[in-house]
Amino acid sequence: MLARQRQELILDAVRTTGGARVSELVDRLGVSDMTVRRDIEALAGRGLVTRVHGGATAAGSSVDEPGFAVKSGLHTAAKQAIAAAAAGLIEPGASVALSAGTTTHAAASALLPIPRLTVVTNSLRVAEVLHESPRDDLTVVLTGGERTPSDALVGPVTVAALRRLHVDWLLMGVHGMDAEAGFTTPNLVEAETNRALVASARRVAVVADNSKWGVVGLSTIATLDEVDVVVSDAELAPEARTTIEKNCKLVLA
Repeated sequence: MLARQRQELILDAVRTTGGARVSELVDRLGVSDMTVRRDIEALAGRGLVTRVHGGATAAGSSVDEPGFAVKSGLHTAAKQAIAAAAAGLIEPGASVALSAGTTTHAAASALLPIPRLTVVTNSLRVAEVLHESPRDDLTVVLTGGERTPSDALVGPVTVAALRRLHVDWLLMGVHGMDAEAGFTTPNLVEAETNRALVASARRVAVVADNSKWGVVGLSTIATLDEVDVVVSDAELAPEARTTIEKNCKLVLA
């Protein structure tokens, strides 16, 4: 198969689902890992896809957001490690808010062993993980609102509910983090809801893998110095580590 043919198939897979993993493309195309990565690099160079760690997503602007299914297949090991490290911040008996996202979804599972928790979330998927637990000392509060591609509940109903709540911790996933733009999302309504989550929390921890650094969405949720902790993975770039540590605590999983 010619390189052009491979790249057309890769582009079709990315456009159909919003993203594709290298391992999936290797199996589908019957070529090596390095060949797929070179093809992705070539497509990215033409502005047709966006390279991410472990695969590619559909190219777009600061307003584009892949769905939950696409994002859940990327950086899975890093997300699990980040989730475990974030859970280590939470003490028994605490009240914790979890925003929507695949990393916070992993964090929901990591929180299950902690006794006497009250969890507030605007994520249907996070709530589902928690509701499946047989524990009787776990209270789950699910906000109302309109559903986004990240399976978040957002909008005025959600914001109104959050304004009346006060939690010990917020574990917040983000679309991107940047030295100047801070923590961002491409969804304006989700940004408003996440700002309400930040306002409801005594302490805020952003949970985000290394691929989020340098990504800027349309709307800023918070600046780097407006959160208490960033929990990321060991692949986070040195310049990102330095910048974050000037503004808040950094935990590397």
